[in-house]
Amino acid sequence: MEEQPNLLYIKKLAGEDKAFEEKFIAIIKEEFPLEQKEYLSFVENKRYKETSKIVHKLKHKLNILGLEKSYRLAVQYEDDLYNANTKLEKEFKIILKNIEDFIKTI
Repeated sequence: MEEQPNLLYIKKLAGEDKAFEEKFIAIIKEEFPLEQKEYLSFVENKRYKETSKIVHKLKHKLNILGLEKSYRLAVQYEDDLYNANTKLEKEFKIILKNIEDFIKTI
C-alpha cells in the first residue's frame, strides 16, 4: 500500500491552536498547486536544474504531510535532476497527484 498524506505533523505542531493549524493548511493549499504547476512546466521543458530547485521546495511539503518514503525519493530525484537524470519522474508525478487529491479533501 502506498503512503497516504496526512495532517498529523501539522496537528502536532499546532497543538490546541486551531487558527494556526488552519493557516498552515491554507498555505499548503495555496502554495502546492503553484509549485506543482511550476514543476510540470520545468520538467516538460527539460529545464532540469530549475526542476531540481522546485523539487527541493516540494520535498518539504512531503515531509509535512507525513510522506517519509516519498520525501526520501524526492531527495534522490532532486540530486538526479541536477545531473539531468529523470528516471524518478514517473514516481514523483504519482506522489504529486496523490497530494493534489488529498488537498482537495482538506
